[in-house]
Amino acid sequence: MKTKVLLYFLLPLLLFSSTSSSLTQEGLYLQHIKHSLSDPDSSLSSWNDQDATPCSWDGITCNPSTHVIASVDLSGFNLFGPFPSLLCRLPNLTFLSLYNNSINSTLPSDISTCQNLQHLDLSQNLLTGSLPSTIADLPNLRYLDLTGNNFSGEIPESFGRFQKLEVLSLVYNLLDSALPPFLGNISSLKMLNLSYNPFFPGRIPPELGNLTNLEVLWLTECNLVGEIPDSLGRLSKLTDLDLAINALQGPIPASLTELTSVVQIELYNNTLTGGLPPGMSKLKNLRLLDASMNRLTGPIPDELTRLELESLNLYENNFEGSLPASIADSPNLYELRLFQNKLTGELPRNLGQNSPLRWIDLSNNQFSGSIPASLCEKGQIEEMLMINNAFSGEIPASLGECQSLTRVRLGHNRLSGEVPASFWGLPHVYLLELVDNQLSGPIAKTIAGAANLSLLIIEKNMFEGSIPEEIGWVENLLQFSGGENRFSGPLPETIVKLRHLSTLDLHNNELSGEFPSGSQSLVRLNELNLKNNQLSGKIPDGIGNMSLLNYLDLSGNRFSGQVPVWLQNMKINVFNLSDNQLSGELPPLFAKEMYRNSFLGNPGLCGDLEGLCESRAEEKTQGYIWLLRCIFILAALVFVVGVVWFYFKYKNFRKASGAIDKSKWTLMSFHKLGFSEYEILDCLDEDNVIGTGGSGKVYKVVLSNGEAVAVKKLWRGKVKECESDDVEKGWVQDDGFEAEVDTLGRIRHKNIVKLWCCCTARDCKLLVYEYMPNGSLGDLLHSSKAGLLDWPTRFKIALDAADGLSYLHHDCVPAIVHRDVKSNNILLDGDFGARVADFGVAKVVDATGKGAKSMSVIAGSCGYIAPEYAYTLRVNEKSDIYSFGVVILELVTGKLPVDPEFGEKDLVKWVCTTLDQKGVDHVIDPKLDSCYKEEVCKVLNIGLLCTSPLPINRPSMRRVVKLLQEAGTEKHPQIKKEGKLSPYYYEDASDHGSVA
Repeated sequence: MKTKVLLYFLLPLLLFSSTSSSLTQEGLYLQHIKHSLSDPDSSLSSWNDQDATPCSWDGITCNPSTHVIASVDLSGFNLFGPFPSLLCRLPNLTFLSLYNNSINSTLPSDISTCQNLQHLDLSQNLLTGSLPSTIADLPNLRYLDLTGNNFSGEIPESFGRFQKLEVLSLVYNLLDSALPPFLGNISSLKMLNLSYNPFFPGRIPPELGNLTNLEVLWLTECNLVGEIPDSLGRLSKLTDLDLAINALQGPIPASLTELTSVVQIELYNNTLTGGLPPGMSKLKNLRLLDASMNRLTGPIPDELTRLELESLNLYENNFEGSLPASIADSPNLYELRLFQNKLTGELPRNLGQNSPLRWIDLSNNQFSGSIPASLCEKGQIEEMLMINNAFSGEIPASLGECQSLTRVRLGHNRLSGEVPASFWGLPHVYLLELVDNQLSGPIAKTIAGAANLSLLIIEKNMFEGSIPEEIGWVENLLQFSGGENRFSGPLPETIVKLRHLSTLDLHNNELSGEFPSGSQSLVRLNELNLKNNQLSGKIPDGIGNMSLLNYLDLSGNRFSGQVPVWLQNMKINVFNLSDNQLSGELPPLFAKEMYRNSFLGNPGLCGDLEGLCESRAEEKTQGYIWLLRCIFILAALVFVVGVVWFYFKYKNFRKASGAIDKSKWTLMSFHKLGFSEYEILDCLDEDNVIGTGGSGKVYKVVLSNGEAVAVKKLWRGKVKECESDDVEKGWVQDDGFEAEVDTLGRIRHKNIVKLWCCCTARDCKLLVYEYMPNGSLGDLLHSSKAGLLDWPTRFKIALDAADGLSYLHHDCVPAIVHRDVKSNNILLDGDFGARVADFGVAKVVDATGKGAKSMSVIAGSCGYIAPEYAYTLRVNEKSDIYSFGVVILELVTGKLPVDPEFGEKDLVKWVCTTLDQKGVDHVIDPKLDSCYKEEVCKVLNIGLLCTSPLPINRPSMRRVVKLLQEAGTEKHPQIKKEGKLSPYYYEDASDHGSVA
């Protein structure tokens, strides 16, 4: 120990003797730090011995008078390795920032030797372990930011002794004790941010009311329970109060109206009750109030609306009564979200006249009367969401001049009259929903100007007349749902120009004529529903080119001719051609009972199904019997000859292949074995092959004791080509054998596949695993056997796999990053228990950070690769978490991670887009029982959180396990809010904030 201490103090002298004598002592310290860190981007290339002083080096700032180092700012330098304690040898260092690097291991206790440090920023790194109590011994520290690490345990009691600390941020860590009351002793604090930590359930300490200098208090998602303490009303300098996403209950205390400096209050997603407290008019500086998703009741107080609010969010409560007329007088109000309450009455006639409204959502209330014509008076409104109310009258003509509109949802009201012609052609609207009203008149030709329109949903109205040819000019249209109206005439010829169209639903109208020619251009069409019209002619052959078509309903029309043979080759889940005028023979593939209802009501159509041309059934039976006899005799002869030929061929093949030389094999076991390598080698023949990959074959070997094992055979000298699974990875590992042996050989966990042993010879290598009877999750989930995976089974698989990955990330020392998490690498035992497998590309994140460096190539599979990994090649646990999130989305949707159905999107983007445009019912696998919908939605939210584009927003695997465990018992999923949490936040009544 004494030797180590001596070397520590002599190290600068040793460095000094080996480098330029002109370099200052501080420069020598920095050069030693440079050598202790991995620097793949050469960010520290300027740190050389060519200068006498390091003051010109990147990230270094010196005192201009004394020329000693005062600041080290290495933010975003992409450095890897442990915290460089030698920085504390810089005697005048006051500013230190290592923000957004990969500083790992634990934060050493000797950080307290940085005695002059005033600013310490270690956020967005990979630090683990406990928070060192010695940080509080830094006498001059004013700023401490440890956001986005993996610190665990409790906040040290010593933190209550900070003398000058003004900013304390511990966001996004794994701190799990209760919120400590001693934080109320840091009287100098101006900002306290402890959000997004899995704290033990506890109350907000009343002692926080002692922080009279506090300006920002963020306690979002801190597992807080109980009532909001009255003492918070003493924080007279507070400008931002955020207590969102907790389990707070009881009333909003009246003392909060004493926060006269407060600018924004966020209390959303709790279980607060009662009404807004009286005295809100005292909050003269309040600009944002978000108390949504609680259980608040009573009327919206008039005094609240007299404030100069900019954003008012009170949605998903139980507010009742009418909207105060004075809200229309708010001069700065740009956001008004009151959806899902019990508000009644009419809107103020001058709403929007005096305020620059941009977003208004009043959906799911009981508002009545007409829509105010003044809503877009300032010309800034972008979203107008008013579904599920009782609005009546016409759509104001003034809204047709509102060029700023992007999203309009007026469905499920009592609107009537014609839609203003200019309203159809608004250039920036991408969603126009008018469903279930009493609107009439035609679609105006001005729709040609709707250049950005993607979703046109106008079903269940009284629209009439022909669909204009101009509809074909809306080239971005994805969905046209106009069913249950009174449209007549032929389909416009130009509709085939809508090459991006995914849904065309015009059922229950009065359309006539033939389907337009050129229908083969609709290559992205997924749903075609023309049920109950008067369309005629033959079923167009162009439908056969719609490779993505999943739903086809042409029933109740006048189509004639034969059922197209090409229909047999399409992968359509639902189709219906009943009640037409089709004739001729039914294609043989459809001569099954399951298809009978799809063809009934076609008098001229014949087939061997009940209800189709029955008089011919008996006549055809005799002919079939005679033909079957001939076929049976011929098949028997072919079978006998084939068996004899195969026997001799196989016998020659076994002789040619030769026996394996058992004397040259070396066995390395990792568990107590009940078999020898010779028993394995005897069974490696082609009869036992159960899989083939780019690097070899996999065999099932049944041992003499009746147990089965799986054997992966890897050949040396294999041509490195992208085959099978390696095509997905985009590369072939140089030596996956060593990686798999090194990793699995030392792992013991119930959810990691067990490696029994390995055998090596000069020409090939064998890996012997436990045998998984149900194969891989990917093979099972995306096959005809997917019906075996009901929701409880899928949930168990997700939890098992998460347990396995959590073990790799948090319990292995050093931690292991799998780098190829996907459904094909999750194997299932006989009880559908999950095991994580295939560690051929796994990487160890060692204590020096050398394993966490950037890779020269991308490892992983298409559709599973985290976005930041694809362009930075940085390896850490967050990329595994993204891949696991994709697996969760596979389990929920039943879809592949990459599919032609998605177009240029992958599964993550498809889920987000579909949720926003169609809702959760179009995302969840239809094979799942609807009784599990609530739990499925919770797990879907977890998958979306794991696949956040920003790595910092993804939870740790330990947190993912906890979220999954809670998914079946929580009453509500934790709804993330845009701007501070998940980017997947949908703020309107049909998809507001959650998929649930």
